[in-house]
Amino acid sequence: MKFFFDLLPVILFFVAYKIAGSNEAGALDLARSILGDGIEAKQAPILIATLIAIVATAGQIAWVWLRHRKVETMLWVSLAIVTLFGGATLMFHDPTFIKWKPTALYWLFAATLLGSSLLLRRNLIRKLLEAQMSLPDAIWQRLNLIWAMFFAAMGVLNLVVAYRFSEATWVNFKLFGGMGLMLVFVLAQGAWLSRHMEDEQT
Repeated sequence: MKFFFDLLPVILFFVAYKIAGSNEAGALDLARSILGDGIEAKQAPILIATLIAIVATAGQIAWVWLRHRKVETMLWVSLAIVTLFGGATLMFHDPTFIKWKPTALYWLFAATLLGSSLLLRRNLIRKLLEAQMSLPDAIWQRLNLIWAMFFAAMGVLNLVVAYRFSEATWVNFKLFGGMGLMLVFVLAQGAWLSRHMEDEQT
């Protein structure tokens, strides 16, 4: 359930883009009524989807705050980034900014993992997972590096899809490609970790 909740803004972005794309006239009228004139029909779907993503992320934070009176730092970071890049897309009617949003978030994750390890001597992946598993120190360090490299690579891949393929392909990749690659990565990581956990127990 939490996995779906975390993905909700991305899912709503995808759904809004597809609905708006299937009704260009209605999408254009809606976009112009909210964002003003000067918007072309081909721009409307991505602009509406971007607005929905910003509202959905803000709604996530409001919901979490009302239920728990506490909001995780990453939710605030996600809101800040989607508001910054999404706001620029809405202001300038340019999808380039929102296409950079996933890359900015992935690279921020990578930099945080590496920076905490190198500068602060804190392994954030270990802090997150050590209650669920026991691993040698060297494996924790390697795991932290692997996650950082994965996020860095995902940031690059997002830009490759954004600039080499159509906007619709990028929207599809943002949901299905990103989620699929994350799932494959986690499964592969689980298989690798199980081997080291067995070694640790014997």
